[in-house]
Amino acid sequence: MAAQSFLSESVLGWSIFSIVLLAILAFCWIYIRKFQSRQESEVVSTITAICALAIALITSALLPVDIFLVSFMKHPNGTYKEWAANNETREQIENTVLHGYYTLYSIILFCVFLWIPFVYFYYEEQDDDNMNKCSQVKNALKYTVGFAIVCVVLLLIGAFVPLEAPPSQNSTQWEKVQYLFEELGSSHGLPALAFSISSLTLIGMLAVITYTAYGMSVMPLNLIKGTRSVMYERLENTEDIDDVEHQIERLKSKCQDGRPLSSRDRHNLQELESKLQVLQRRGRHLEIAERNCCTKVGSALRPIKILLGIVFILVALLFIIALFISNLDKALHSAGISSGFIIFGTNLTNPLNELLLVLQPVFPLDYILITVITMYFVFTSMAGIRNMGIWFFWIRLYKIRPKRTRPQALLFLCMILLLIVLHTSYMIYSLAPQYVMYGSQKYLVQIPSGNTTTDTTRTCDADAPEDQCTMTRTYLFLHKFWFFSTIYYFGNWAFIGAFLIGLVVSCCRGKKSVIEGEVEADDSDISDDEYVH
Repeated sequence: MAAQSFLSESVLGWSIFSIVLLAILAFCWIYIRKFQSRQESEVVSTITAICALAIALITSALLPVDIFLVSFMKHPNGTYKEWAANNETREQIENTVLHGYYTLYSIILFCVFLWIPFVYFYYEEQDDDNMNKCSQVKNALKYTVGFAIVCVVLLLIGAFVPLEAPPSQNSTQWEKVQYLFEELGSSHGLPALAFSISSLTLIGMLAVITYTAYGMSVMPLNLIKGTRSVMYERLENTEDIDDVEHQIERLKSKCQDGRPLSSRDRHNLQELESKLQVLQRRGRHLEIAERNCCTKVGSALRPIKILLGIVFILVALLFIIALFISNLDKALHSAGISSGFIIFGTNLTNPLNELLLVLQPVFPLDYILITVITMYFVFTSMAGIRNMGIWFFWIRLYKIRPKRTRPQALLFLCMILLLIVLHTSYMIYSLAPQYVMYGSQKYLVQIPSGNTTTDTTRTCDADAPEDQCTMTRTYLFLHKFWFFSTIYYFGNWAFIGAFLIGLVVSCCRGKKSVIEGEVEADDSDISDDEYVH
């Protein structure tokens, strides 16, 4: 009976995970194909982008399974279920999840340090027409070796950083070396992998602060404000064309008598002719947009867009409030910087944490909510990247536009989204720490009452006996090194600040154009062909 119950609940958890897996693969394929350039489409880069994004989302989808399995080991009254009463069975379940994380995180390291860099540099070398395939592969491997070295260094640092107190100074050198190897062997490489993933998550934190925080404000407000009228934009564009043509004719009239134009006038003429080309291309795009059925349907669905925008901004505010309460709780009740601001439980009421604890027993409601939160982070991150582009400090490297994104830009996009999704695990922990650590587990406590004792249930926390509460494997990965937790803590404050700044900027901006991002000064007329057709 116990074995049958264990089997049915395990099958339920992994069945839902399989369904989510298929949905993730379908989403990634549609998502990448939507932004892929039709003229510069490459099979290998497309497959790489789809797989990299899918691996990141699958890793996030494993989080609710981890929480579900530790929570369903116990009854609501705090006692273990029959199939989980044996400690070996519980360890077997935990090891299954741990191996899943090992596999997925190892694939992420492979994607970030080997696969994506190789494919990116391969297509960068393809721009040279005089280079053959063999030379392209050789040069791509040469650049990829640098990323591989960084990966090896991170793994070695993580493997040999001692997490326990080292031997005394009186110990011999051999004892100290033996201690380091015992540290590595006893954890089966967990610190090495955790350090590497934490380093990538640190980069993902910077991407979240830059792109996700801005996207969380700009996407809802764009839905609420809508776009400008196509007819008004066409009229305005026609007037601009007439004005520029008049200025060009006035400059050309200066050389009708055979006199050459001054250098200043020639420079102005070139700028005006370039501006005229952009305006004419803009006019063609506006004409297409006016005839497009999607534009007409979008106008009819305007009330729904406003409603979605209001929902999204409320969700964003809920996240910010939950994050603020969680950070405030850590500031007031943790041991401070030296402990990584870690707290075991919640001392202040966190609305999102309470909601997840209520939904968790009714599986898969919490799974659906976590998936929605992850997808929300992806969509808002994409909105931020699309509005800002991909930048390296003050240099814009690539633009992200539907049907017109280069293969290299897609790889950069997926690299950023992969790092962002990695950081969402810590973001979800910050939003709902109790849920991520123990799920809905409870334990029994005997309280003396006169000559007898009464059993009462308490929510699992740091004060619970070690054999009564099982901690998720996700939490162990997130908090293996205290200094990363400290950086993540301050990163949460930076995220809140970036969101508020982005909200102010988005509110001050007017409505965007109906062809926003479709026409740029550095585009060619050839690039219009793939948009039209």
